[in-house]
Amino acid sequence: SSASPGIGTPFSYGVPGQANEIVLIEWGNNPIELLINDKVAQLPLEVRDGKWHHICVSWTTRDGQWEAYQDGERQGAGDNLAAWHPIKPGGVIILGQEQDVVGGRFDAGQAFVGELSQVNVWDRVLKPGEIQSMANCSSYLPGNVISWLSSNVEVYGRGAFKRPLEMCQERLLSF
Repeated sequence: SSASPGIGTPFSYGVPGQANEIVLIEWGNNPIELLINDKVAQLPLEVRDGKWHHICVSWTTRDGQWEAYQDGERQGAGDNLAAWHPIKPGGVIILGQEQDVVGGRFDAGQAFVGELSQVNVWDRVLKPGEIQSMANCSSYLPGNVISWLSSNVEVYGRGAFKRPLEMCQERLLSF
């Protein structure tokens, strides 16, 4: 096949009865996709250039509105993505792999290839200024649902490890 492998699955959240409650995935030559309850939006993000990028994706149950930011700039937006679907609690978040069942049945072809840092999840849509200031390293806002700084984030698997926060300015130099 002439399809490139893509970056895989940076983020997946599955709950009993719905392994694809929230998923970010890119496979083949397809754009990065945001899945909410198996409904799909294609995100206009380009991250396969060998550089660090600050990515922020927001979604709200109200009208299924979503926005995609890359390096602090809004790249796209849409609505009606799983509108009014409540995100169910009690699931499993996996960084680097899509879940075919909650917490398991992984497909190596969907594994994330690359590095992740400062992954956070909030229970609200961030303001554009908050996203911009995190992207340009003038602030750090830890997630109130999932925080990269949390000791509750565990790492499994060969080649996977969690480092303390990287110096944002060093990453900024590679943008």
